[in-house]
Amino acid sequence: MKPPPFDYHGPASLGETLQVLAEVGPHGKVLAGGQSLIPLLNMRLAAPAHLVDINRVAELDTIAAGPGGVRVGALARHAAVERSAAARAVQPLLGQALRLVAHPVIRNRGTVVGSLVHADPSAELPAVLALLGGSVRLARLGGEREVGAAEFFTGPLESDLAPGELAVSAFFPALPERSGTAFCEVARRHGDYAMAGVAAAVTLDEDFRIAAARVACVSVGPVPVVVDVTEVCGPRPAASADWDAVARAVQDRIDPEEDIHATATYRRHLTGVLVTRALRSAADEAGQGAL
Repeated sequence: MKPPPFDYHGPASLGETLQVLAEVGPHGKVLAGGQSLIPLLNMRLAAPAHLVDINRVAELDTIAAGPGGVRVGALARHAAVERSAAARAVQPLLGQALRLVAHPVIRNRGTVVGSLVHADPSAELPAVLALLGGSVRLARLGGEREVGAAEFFTGPLESDLAPGELAVSAFFPALPERSGTAFCEVARRHGDYAMAGVAAAVTLDEDFRIAAARVACVSVGPVPVVVDVTEVCGPRPAASADWDAVARAVQDRIDPEEDIHATATYRRHLTGVLVTRALRSAADEAGQGAL
């Protein structure tokens, strides 16, 4: 299969990119990693009149880790972020999720920000951003804005990115001390999108009791479903938490759909199992890190 005809643009700077995007407006698509866009073009599910290739814009290929979190530029590849020791140290959930993304050859080319903009509710990175309360920075000719994850993901394969805008970076906040994270999922085959998946974050207090606990579920709603379960599992030590009650609380908040891969009932059950597994793992990591 071949893509429909389009005009190709290869800007070499951010300013030039924003100028091109302003000119082409809703008729343009940005090419970064291309791991989602190219198949859509080849299957003719997308037919932009203009393709704006940002791979020459070196200033977008950045990974900046600091005490407050990790900011990932629009050209930072999955593999580069996964291998970044500084990023893992500040926000371990990034590495935990990225090693589950597709296959190494895809991660070598695909970009973190591109995955967020694609906004697939079955993907790992939108759930990570939503769980952490992160944000995406959007630039256009003449200005920029920072959009929180809760507002950025608006539906399946839909985001708050407007015509003429470029997602230049994403910010993944750090968690407080005595925190742990985990990402668990089940897929039909290694590298497939998950039938269900759960990202979890747990923070312990000075007495090693659960002070905060949240999960973000994938493949069970039009956007990542974030549930705060602190009241259900805390404040008590993780060893005495009622994980079955936590799982039921999350199952009550999700709305999975049936498809050729799984029934809605199975996805709901599987999410409950993964909630327990992910929260226990995150609590264990929090406890080990506090020692």
